[in-house]
Amino acid sequence: MMKYAVTAATGRFGRVAVEQLVDLVGKDQVVAIVRDVAKGRELLPAGIEIRQGDYADQAGMTSALAGIDRLLFISSQPGGPVSRETQHLNVVAAAKEAGVSLVAYTSYPQADQAKAPLAHDHQVTEAAIKEAGLAHAFLRDNWYLENDASFLTAGKEGQAAIYWTTGKAAWAPEALYATAAAKVLVSDQPKEAYEFGGQPISYEELGDALKEALGKEVEVVKLSREAYEAALVKSGMDEAMATMIASFEEPHEAGDLDVASDDLATVLGHPLPTLVASIKELLAK
Repeated sequence: MMKYAVTAATGRFGRVAVEQLVDLVGKDQVVAIVRDVAKGRELLPAGIEIRQGDYADQAGMTSALAGIDRLLFISSQPGGPVSRETQHLNVVAAAKEAGVSLVAYTSYPQADQAKAPLAHDHQVTEAAIKEAGLAHAFLRDNWYLENDASFLTAGKEGQAAIYWTTGKAAWAPEALYATAAAKVLVSDQPKEAYEFGGQPISYEELGDALKEALGKEVEVVKLSREAYEAALVKSGMDEAMATMIASFEEPHEAGDLDVASDDLATVLGHPLPTLVASIKELLAK
């Protein structure tokens, strides 16, 4: 019996992927790897196997991956006590040692030629997976609509929706990326790389979709990067956080997210919902 595992399974992406896998192959074939087993039991479907594993602990991850055939390796968040690069290299080494037959890894758009600093860890991870000789599917996820929840919520609450870059992104709801990840994991012959996302558009166009979703006028304002950071500080954010939030538009500015691809709709087997519909759904939560 084929065993499918999902790392970081209690996160938003992981939970959706686990639920989808249970629907696709049944709970007996799904293993969730989590840092906190009690939290896993609380958040994940009853009856699936839950194993403890932490990206910072290579030996522990190797044990957690024992007997696993296919692994959905969800990238961690940067900025933790152990660098993301180190965490990811631990998981790759563990997957190799455990004899995992396929690794599907949530990567970054056009990772092989991306320019923004945010891409670096993904480039290192893709290279390590190849070097380890692991069969793989790189799920190069574009921007999650949820990444810009504050932009969308500001408009809903009658405040200005602000941004600084004229670059584009191919926004789509996170759950669609997670659903597609599960489908790739169980597919007969996965591709080596997928460029997952919606249609690439600018923040100005995202603002237009927001106005349509709300059915009202919204003030959508492009600022300089300096003015954008200053506006965040004025709203009560500390400077370090404001600088970090502003840096999240660097991938757009670098052109990394301006990727037109129908991979997401193809894997899902249906056209993506309109951006207006997706914004309405996100703001209703």
